[in-house]
Amino acid sequence: MDGPMTTPATLILLGPPGAGKGTQARRLSAAFGLVQLSTGDLLRAAVAQQTEAGRAAEAVMTAGGLVGDEIVTAILGERLSAPDCAAGVILDGFPRTTRQAEALDALLAARGQAVTVAISLEVQDQAMIARISGRYTCAACGEGYHDTFKPTQTPGRCDACGSDRMKRRADDKAETVRARLLAYHAETAPLTAYYERLGLLRRLDAMGAIDAIAADLSALIARALKR
Repeated sequence: MDGPMTTPATLILLGPPGAGKGTQARRLSAAFGLVQLSTGDLLRAAVAQQTEAGRAAEAVMTAGGLVGDEIVTAILGERLSAPDCAAGVILDGFPRTTRQAEALDALLAARGQAVTVAISLEVQDQAMIARISGRYTCAACGEGYHDTFKPTQTPGRCDACGSDRMKRRADDKAETVRARLLAYHAETAPLTAYYERLGLLRRLDAMGAIDAIAADLSALIARALKR
């Protein structure tokens, strides 16, 4: 491998609900020594730690509002200054719009950094609908199942703890998943175009086995990091 990068890496994972961003980000984090950051986790941590931006976010959320891009970007800036982010980060779920992408570019530029690569996990909508809408979990122990890919050995009874209390998330219904995918494509299409114009976008087929996708991702990122 070459020597360490002179500036921290910033990797962006793009992909619709169910594409496996979280799963792959955790693997990449372990493989490359990068910190996985998601918007939800950033907000919760900033509020819990009562940072300046965290207090601003808490005030908005307490009032029932949506935390704006400016606050989210400020929270990200605070997090990037932490010692554990010295090697770089993987952004999972941020940015979601070109406006957020521009704010991220400005934030990184002020730190002498830039986006390293943006990877779009490409999936088929119909397959995503089938994958997500078939999910259910045991309400007693949390073990996850799927109507097609991982059914319980005994119908309606958890393999792990024997409970018959199964539940499905309301937002995992097929019509809800379909609506989320439509919203994702409408919101993110300009974002992928943004990174494509900058020469930073890489597309990866994410319809295969998790291990195969992880191997392809690792190879792609190793090239981007010149390792």
